[in-house]
Amino acid sequence: MLRFLKHEHIVELKEAFKRKQRVYLVFEYMDRNLLEVLEESPNGLDPEYIRKIIFQLVKAVDYMHSFDIVHRDVKPENLLINRNNVLKLCDFGFARVLPKASEEITDYVATRWYRSPELLISDPNYGKSADIWAIACILGELTDGQPIFPGDNEMDQLF
Repeated sequence: MLRFLKHEHIVELKEAFKRKQRVYLVFEYMDRNLLEVLEESPNGLDPEYIRKIIFQLVKAVDYMHSFDIVHRDVKPENLLINRNNVLKLCDFGFARVLPKASEEITDYVATRWYRSPELLISDPNYGKSADIWAIACILGELTDGQPIFPGDNEMDQLF
């Protein structure tokens, strides 16, 4: 998928090769991820910084969605930031092309705190809104430094 997705706010796959039964992926260098930035500012980030970060994230997700691709694991750890505060979305392990109307995709996504309600109740007909929900959760977290929905398990998350 990363060979296809070429965008200023999606991490660039430089090279992929196989040696001795292992696959190696080489990506562009990024200094840190958004979780590390949040850990440095436990009370939240500057509103102008938040605006710039969320704008870049929305551009990346809009680009993916234009090809009917959902990321399904948008979270601070998967948002890389360089020293110029350029954001790049990474980790496309759960990304999928949305199926035709009669098909379903799995509801499993890795990170509970950013899962949309339709994923939490295992609705097989979810779509792009799952990524949008995650963006909104991140926006809230950047504002005050605390996750909006830090559930301990799926039932707690729904509650």
